[in-house]
Amino acid sequence: MVEEEIATRYPKGSIRCPTHLSTGQEGVPAAISLSIRESDFAVSTHRGHAHYLAKGGSLKSMLAEIYGKSTGCSRGRGGSMHLIDPSVGFMGTSAIVGNSIPLGVGLALSAQLRGTDQISCVFFGDGATEEGVYYESMNFAAVRKLPVLFICENNLYSVYSPLSVRQPEGRSITKVASAIGLKTHSEDGNNAFGCYQAISSAVADMRSGGGPWLIEFAVYRWREHCGPFFDNELGYRTVSEYESCRALEPIGQMRVALEKANVNISAIEAQLINEIRAELDEAFAFAENSPFPSQNEAFTGEYA
Repeated sequence: MVEEEIATRYPKGSIRCPTHLSTGQEGVPAAISLSIRESDFAVSTHRGHAHYLAKGGSLKSMLAEIYGKSTGCSRGRGGSMHLIDPSVGFMGTSAIVGNSIPLGVGLALSAQLRGTDQISCVFFGDGATEEGVYYESMNFAAVRKLPVLFICENNLYSVYSPLSVRQPEGRSITKVASAIGLKTHSEDGNNAFGCYQAISSAVADMRSGGGPWLIEFAVYRWREHCGPFFDNELGYRTVSEYESCRALEPIGQMRVALEKANVNISAIEAQLINEIRAELDEAFAFAENSPFPSQNEAFTGEYA
């Protein structure tokens, strides 16, 4: 609902920063939110709204940041791709592909050095597995047996390029990680129950000193790579592929599973929608009514 509301309001012109929405990919961050603690760390990518919210990040601060307001989590100067809320262990997103991966490994190292049982969750897409720092980070994590969970949300495309033009035929993301020394698992990112089971198992193993994990989740984004619209007319993916993948989305699957378990999902869903709508309206009003940063703040906190 947050992402779809952003998509509705974006064309009105008040949101000016590039915005990468994650509608359709909710299953993985939802499962993460139930599997880790507030004291654990998480870092993410340019498509990080869902991860930030799942970790407990402030919705008001996120929306204010997207609007470029001084009350935003980066004081209105980072926008959609630069979200952070250290109060809940969400240590930042980055617009640079693969850039947050070594940061997440460093956070896991800090937990190991301090002797805590914290873990670090590192979100990235399939495109980041082509960056050199990805392999270096996995190798270091494996050597040191760090409590870091590498979470690859494979949505098949890096911008508009499919895996077939970016990676050799037959390459397996999990097999490469396993060869480096990580424990690995593949999971359907649309199956929220399966996501929760896989993540919970990996987290329990890491807390007991089992070392790093990589879980690859098969997901699919609905909207364009960057922006609030749909882009199937560009031809990089077919309409039939889009429709068949969208039909597998996690919320619909969850609804069916709960109905089969004789849960009165209609009443629960209606209540949740009303609660979320009220929270959304309040948060958007906060963002729209907040002031823009003053000019004398332009270089505050700038170190490079």
